[in-house]
Amino acid sequence: MSDHGRFIWYELTVPDVARAKAFYGDVVGWTAEDMPGGGYSVWQADGVGVGGLMAPTEEMKAAGVPPNWLGYVAVDDADAAAARTAALGGKVERAPQDIPGVGRFAIISDPHGAVMAIMTPAPMDTPPQGLPAGAAGQAGWRELYAGDLEADFAFYAALFGWRKDSDMDMGAMGAYRLFANQDGQVGGMMTRPPEVPVPYWLYYFRVDDIDAATGRVKAAGGQVLNGPMEVPGGDWIIQGQDPQGALFALVGRKAT
Repeated sequence: MSDHGRFIWYELTVPDVARAKAFYGDVVGWTAEDMPGGGYSVWQADGVGVGGLMAPTEEMKAAGVPPNWLGYVAVDDADAAAARTAALGGKVERAPQDIPGVGRFAIISDPHGAVMAIMTPAPMDTPPQGLPAGAAGQAGWRELYAGDLEADFAFYAALFGWRKDSDMDMGAMGAYRLFANQDGQVGGMMTRPPEVPVPYWLYYFRVDDIDAATGRVKAAGGQVLNGPMEVPGGDWIIQGQDPQGALFALVGRKAT
């Protein structure tokens, strides 16, 4: 089965890499393995790579890119997907290029400006090991605060083959759309409320105990912006900001 449309990587870009290692190590329990040559580290949960960490490049600094989490979605052909992005009304922020031994990637934005990455991973003799479903340290949800729910959902459905699972009525805030890929329900989208200044993707990382993790966010210098709040299925969530300004979220159970 093709991986086209699957989220495969989550990358944090912040000025102070050492501080980020300490914060997310405390809060989520990750370790960070520095790659040969320097400049990039891999977040690991139980020895499994789940994401990356880097300082901003000079190009990013010049463009004023703030501290952020960037999600990567697998595509069968990065060049074709980039061209399709433009044809669908999105924008190619960074043209496709190769990362030797890793794959070919591009940075794109949807028609209202929410940014993500696409990648065609390099063939591997041994596929990377994944974490068991529900294990702490992995991404447990992905959420888009869209410029326009219907227009942006149509964009992602055409680009990645995502499909509508169901809509939840949130009253004056409109619909919250659950979307699915080949793995089933994987995230949600909603039109951003007025207090959210720009469209963006938010990523939820799983923890064992949401209350304990909430305490660790505060103790490590982060901010809890919303929650803990219960969501359907028995999980609880918080939305937060790390000490350098990157937005993130956590999902997990309450300890019994």
